[in-house]
Amino acid sequence: MNTEKILEIIAAIAKKIEAEKDFLTELDNEIGDGDHGINLARGFKSVEEKLPTFADKDIGAILKGVGMQLVSTVGGASGPLYGTAFMKAGNVCKGKISLTAEEFTAALDAAIGGIKMRGKAVEGEKTMLDALCPAYKAIKNGLDGGKDFIAALTDGVNAASAGVEYTKTIIATKGRASYLKERSLGHQDPGATSSLFMLQTTLEILQNK
Repeated sequence: MNTEKILEIIAAIAKKIEAEKDFLTELDNEIGDGDHGINLARGFKSVEEKLPTFADKDIGAILKGVGMQLVSTVGGASGPLYGTAFMKAGNVCKGKISLTAEEFTAALDAAIGGIKMRGKAVEGEKTMLDALCPAYKAIKNGLDGGKDFIAALTDGVNAASAGVEYTKTIIATKGRASYLKERSLGHQDPGATSSLFMLQTTLEILQNK
């Protein structure tokens, strides 16, 4: 996975978030501030506009630039969380012009660590971590078990999808949704859903070589 592929993935994520903006906002209307899709789409639109300036940079610098752009343009909780995730991933990829499957997985692990630190959250609290943590474990287990990257990433996407479904069955204990307590049951988490979209888009781009 080289710098061109990373830029292609980020551009595709921006388009996916824009396409799903209303759906994400609808989910957030149920248990949050009703702005997740709108805010995230605005942030990724600004990222997409900035991508040409990242063309000559290494993967670490690209991811860090994406993170900084998201922090500065996305309102609500998702801006700092996703921004931190991309910046932490960027730190792991500093100076690299291509990523192995293992390096991609390490970057995802760093991104998750950033979200946990910034959000003071753990898996099982009805957040984006309920998609990302199972995805990371599935990808790592797949690679450790001898699968190629596409097969392992497919496992990761499936695990994230199951994680999104799982958020419907638990009570939110973090963020605005936590104010609803039991009333948050039955609703899927918007952040977990947008995380799933990002992983799905990454897989789709990598499958279309």
